[in-house]
Amino acid sequence: MRDTKIKNTVIYIMRFETPCQKLLRMNAAPDRVLSTVCPSFVASPYNQVDFDERVKDICLSNKNVSIGLKICKAIIVGNVSVGKTSLVNRFCHQTFEKDYKATIGVDFEVERFDILQVPFNLQIWDTAGQERFKCIASSYYRGAQIVIIVFDLSDLETLFNCPQWFEDAMRGNNSNPHLFLVGTKKDLISDFAYKIMEKNALEFAEEINAEYWPVSSKTGENVQSFFNRVAALSFNASVLREFENSENPIKMGSSLLHLNPNSQDLIERKKESKCCSIQ
Repeated sequence: MRDTKIKNTVIYIMRFETPCQKLLRMNAAPDRVLSTVCPSFVASPYNQVDFDERVKDICLSNKNVSIGLKICKAIIVGNVSVGKTSLVNRFCHQTFEKDYKATIGVDFEVERFDILQVPFNLQIWDTAGQERFKCIASSYYRGAQIVIIVFDLSDLETLFNCPQWFEDAMRGNNSNPHLFLVGTKKDLISDFAYKIMEKNALEFAEEINAEYWPVSSKTGENVQSFFNRVAALSFNASVLREFENSENPIKMGSSLLHLNPNSQDLIERKKESKCCSIQ
């Protein structure tokens, strides 16, 4: 009787959980389980090749943590028809649609990762590129930890418009986000044409201090690696921010993470005091 009561209570609670709570309860797909930082495609302003040692120590020493840090927000901006939605759909749903469908306003996906054994959620905001939706889309730019500026590798004009998208995305955003410049539709151009586009893209990426990636949503080339790197870098930065700024413990699920720089010293002192105490 008691077991039945407990079971019914669990079902009742699960029935009323929010979509985010349900997502956090789920396990990450195998390709979303990260223990290392995916390398950049080319030279990058973000030069870390692995997670910060402090981040690894914090995460791997708290195996019982049930819920990760807050969701990190990524916004995707760029001209209409450059392939923003196709990029998101390839990563989130492993699909590619040839028929173009314009995004109206904004759309978003939440992707669950397990990074260093800690659940982590990447919220990907797919914004409309049409002028008439700019006012709506721009209201969602604020607070983004990741800004992904997208252009079409087969259309040079879309790259020339990227500076304006960069300014729009950064206006009013004080979170000092990671910046990425992504060239889509790599499958549509020749190697010779790509080299010319890559040169221009790298110059602009260096100008705004962004990391450059070429991708193909049709073939899937570089898509998984790109988003894995985005997730790893944003997770690393998020944990470090809490480590460096917080004087108080961070709650992760039902557990408390004490991230004070001297907390490990205090633990060691307690151990020593127990070992060396004279009864």
